[in-house]
Amino acid sequence: MQALRIAIFLFFSAFCSAAAAEPLYGIAMHGDPALPADYTHFPYVNPNVKKGGHINYGVVGTFDNLNPFILKSMRTTARGMWDPDFGNLIYETLMQRSRDEPFTLYGLLAQTVEWDDSRSYIQFNLNPNAKWSDGQPVTPEDVIFTFQLLHDKGRVPFSSTLDTVAKIEKVGDHSVLIRFNGKANRETPLIIAFSLPILPKHATDPDSFDRTTLSIPIGSGPYRVKSIDPGQRIVFERNPDYWGKDIPSKVGVDNYDEIAVNYFLQETTLFEAFKKGDIDIYPDGSPGHWQAAYDFPAVTSGAVIKDVFRPKLPSGMFGFVFNTRRPIFANKKVRQGLTLAFDFEWVNRNLSSSAYTRSESYWQNSDLSSFGVPADAHELAMLGPIKDRIDRDVLDGTYKLPVSDGSGRDRAILRKAVNLLKEGGYTIRGEKMVDSAGRQLSFEIMTQNADQERIAIAYRRSLALLGIAVTIRTVDDSQYQRRTISYDYDMIIKSYPSSLSPGTEQLGRWSSTAAKTEGSFNFAGVADPDVDTLMSHFLTAHSAEDFRDAVRSFDRILISGYYLVPLYHIDQQWVARRSRIAHPDVLPLYGYQLPVWWDASVQ
Repeated sequence: MQALRIAIFLFFSAFCSAAAAEPLYGIAMHGDPALPADYTHFPYVNPNVKKGGHINYGVVGTFDNLNPFILKSMRTTARGMWDPDFGNLIYETLMQRSRDEPFTLYGLLAQTVEWDDSRSYIQFNLNPNAKWSDGQPVTPEDVIFTFQLLHDKGRVPFSSTLDTVAKIEKVGDHSVLIRFNGKANRETPLIIAFSLPILPKHATDPDSFDRTTLSIPIGSGPYRVKSIDPGQRIVFERNPDYWGKDIPSKVGVDNYDEIAVNYFLQETTLFEAFKKGDIDIYPDGSPGHWQAAYDFPAVTSGAVIKDVFRPKLPSGMFGFVFNTRRPIFANKKVRQGLTLAFDFEWVNRNLSSSAYTRSESYWQNSDLSSFGVPADAHELAMLGPIKDRIDRDVLDGTYKLPVSDGSGRDRAILRKAVNLLKEGGYTIRGEKMVDSAGRQLSFEIMTQNADQERIAIAYRRSLALLGIAVTIRTVDDSQYQRRTISYDYDMIIKSYPSSLSPGTEQLGRWSSTAAKTEGSFNFAGVADPDVDTLMSHFLTAHSAEDFRDAVRSFDRILISGYYLVPLYHIDQQWVARRSRIAHPDVLPLYGYQLPVWWDASVQ
């Protein structure tokens, strides 16, 4: 009996100890936050900035909706409502991500958090000063209401993220406790904390939530909607009563009194507006354009400044995406042959002023990349039998895409492509690449703009040498969105940004579940149990070594799968700006951050 009493005492002592977790000011995916508990601001802001003035942003597209959280909103919602580039101006998350650390969060709507070592739960302790723009307090009931609503009516990834929640309940006056189910992983609490908006229960109608709307919303963010010109322009004005202006994670952020987002049908029109002074900032992704298009008077006079930033980011992947749901791309040998047929050296020299580096890994230029790195014993053990699915050269670190002679018709490489296509069931007959039934290998590349079209034309030229028929269709923004949501395409050009802390976002790009979910980012249609397994490895990794090797393994299976024709990357960020727009001297790990820039003309 005495032994039983001792056991019960120890059990309840352990339970109480776990339940009384110490509140944390910040949390990191691996290790501890870099900033101390008494930090006053992020290192990449100007804490003494003079707030005021205005900025005019420009984007290509249109909008007919102010609700960015439903399926109908994708690419038709006004920017700024929920936007990491311009800042979440209207809606906020529970925690704020530092852009100077791989994956670390600090307090925002939640002042502190509590969790256990296994991350089976997380408790958000709301800042008692947090308020909506109408003056009402942000409450635990708002958080619970939001998560239930987004789970039931929100689009991916909002709804899918909340599939990991087993139970959510109010604790005291200002806290919310979330317990996770078996679908969760070690990253899940952080994803919940920084990627889900919190909505006002008293000002949100759940019955009409899944419909588009132009009604002015109530949020907790630093701005309010001032005016709307549907499809053309939306203007935000600072909320002078914004509750969070002095908390450390918001010091030096949200520096303009007014922010306007202007919409253009074409990139060329947007750039002309920038040249005239109607737009204040122009991020440029084209080497040729960056080198040749800035000879107008504002640049000569110094009214426009060209900035070059060098972040410490992995390369990501940019390329032609095979829709493997299509039977023509179901065979890996076919995809591999089509990959070899792309002449990067010709394209880089003739279309891009030789500015680019060929992308050969999804995490190139970082320690997470498998490129040039043989799998060691630790990684091989992690791979297990899946290692037999990895191409030998990818596994031993010798993989490299062929380097052509730059002629656009390198016979040696084209011969290898023909042999691979033959293994995939195609042969050249009568100057056409045909299958056993005599059907020519043909497909359509759907493009969004002139730059993509130029690359596609170059690719079509190479494929024509092999007897492959390619059509190119450049569509408007709304049609492109409709077709990508329903996967109605053969091939598209997509960018896959990568971070130093890849996690749940990879499920949306590569998981078997996402492949069957309309509106997901699994554009390639990958539905492979081994890919799912390797994603689970980095999502459950505890140590930095396990995480690194898990990402490398995942990188290897993606490379071996030939789901994209890899294009190129550059290790710089190019931005042109009006001279009155200033930015801090310190560049964070993830590169320039527009929300911390300011109007230097304010006195």
